[in-house]
Amino acid sequence: MNKKKKEQVVLLVLLVVLVVGTLALNQNAAFEGADGEAEEVIAVVNPDYEPWFEPVWEPPSGEIESLLFALQAALGTGFICFYFGYKAGERKKSS
Repeated sequence: MNKKKKEQVVLLVLLVVLVVGTLALNQNAAFEGADGEAEEVIAVVNPDYEPWFEPVWEPPSGEIESLLFALQAALGTGFICFYFGYKAGERKKSS
């Protein structure tokens, strides 16, 4: 195994340890977004606050909202990875 492959394996193992360790240390933690917490803080700071607008469409359930968020993240990640792969291919092609 060459040096670059060893580095990749070590980084992958560290990533897995970081993710699993975080989940193991915080077993009862609620991994939620910050929107709900922001609404609570706003209600405490300014109880008379009125939102500027209402959402055009609200997902029918939390599961669908999570699905849409995951889909958005996957599409963004796919685009970024495609871009970096394309640029790496261009660099290899020109050298």
